[in-house]
Amino acid sequence: MRLLVVGKLNGQLSVAVKMAMNTGAKVSHVETIEQATHALRAGQGADLLMVDYSLDIAGLIAANESERIRVPVVACGVDADPMRAAAAIKAGAKEFIPLPPDAELIAAVLAAVTDDERPMIVRDPSMESVIRLADQVAPSDASILITGESGSGKEVMARYLHGKSRRAKAPFISVNCAAIPENLLESELFGHEKGAFTGAMARRIGKFEEANGGTLLLDEISEMDTRLQAKLLRAIQEREIDRVGGSKPVKVDIRILATSNRDLTQAVKDGTFREDLLYRLNVVNLRLPPLRERPADVLSLCEFFVKKYSAANGVQEKPISAEAKRRLIGHRWPGNVRELENAMHRAVLLSPGAEIEEFAIRLPDGQPMAPNPEAAVARGAQMAADAVSRAFVGSTVAEVEQHLIIDTLEHCLGNRTHAANILGISIRTLRNKLKEYGDAGVSVPPPQGGMGSAAA
Repeated sequence: MRLLVVGKLNGQLSVAVKMAMNTGAKVSHVETIEQATHALRAGQGADLLMVDYSLDIAGLIAANESERIRVPVVACGVDADPMRAAAAIKAGAKEFIPLPPDAELIAAVLAAVTDDERPMIVRDPSMESVIRLADQVAPSDASILITGESGSGKEVMARYLHGKSRRAKAPFISVNCAAIPENLLESELFGHEKGAFTGAMARRIGKFEEANGGTLLLDEISEMDTRLQAKLLRAIQEREIDRVGGSKPVKVDIRILATSNRDLTQAVKDGTFREDLLYRLNVVNLRLPPLRERPADVLSLCEFFVKKYSAANGVQEKPISAEAKRRLIGHRWPGNVRELENAMHRAVLLSPGAEIEEFAIRLPDGQPMAPNPEAAVARGAQMAADAVSRAFVGSTVAEVEQHLIIDTLEHCLGNRTHAANILGISIRTLRNKLKEYGDAGVSVPPPQGGMGSAAA
């Protein structure tokens, strides 16, 4: 994490800076709010500002906003004057840290405000194979396209790649292409010169230059306008950019990562995404499976989120009840890890007993999770598969495999996805086996309506 401290470094503020550095933060310092905005405008990036509450925090935030610089602010001050602390929060500070500082408090506040603690938690074989590929390509400078449904962890994967790369100690800069208006994204990426357009009161360094030496993540790149895609393609090919209103190119040394929750191959066919840019970005593709395809990750993620939000909210960490675990595994999680995280955050706050019960795990509409009929079918099929595996002592491996697959599929009512999950094989492998059996004249359960047809 990059921390910019604003204020005079004397006494307790110096101690707070040392404590922040001990948490792993990379700290830089200026004394005035004008210097802070100038430093950010000039490309000295920061993930968090720690500002003396005697300074004009509202003015600092307003000056940054006018430059479209959005960095969270934490106020700090000696003696913890409640009126001044309240004024700092009202002015826009996210938190207040009293001085003299407490090391645990500083660490907790920095983690909470920046949400920097996003480890890669993997238990499911489908994700383990993705991690192996990520580990293999991370040390290179190749561009990587990370695809997957919304909420499946694409930015977490991007940070993982950066952390495993040779650029790990250099900046990691993320730009959400979908969140920035089209007419501002060019300046955000490439920067601008003074007077380049109305409101350009000074030179502004863009994200390409801010990421120099490190990694630039272009999040949801499918939302980028085709005109800007052409400029991006040149920047990737030539390793140089043109600021808006600039007269000469600027060399940059960065690695490009990009994410998309859309099918970019289809976007190329639709004419909304450049084919040559896709080739440049998609040197390696990391596809993150949705959470419903990685059931072994669900409980590990739940336990991590319970621990995280119990600590963040100052409540006792509680175990998850057996019934809650069953429903967690059975839910399809259309919002993926993001939905699961929000559900567990609510559960931590809503659980009155000694365990986190199923009624406390609520969906986005506020309703508790209902018993999942598909999960019940899957559990029954699991038990049937266990029985089948014990019943064929003396049979050949191929015969046991065939009986196990067919019987499991029957108990899943023809649902290929559930059967593959229970058997511990990929859906592609299952379909190949079923084709092989069908060609040999073996009766294969067809996909049924309802639960079965959805995953056939």
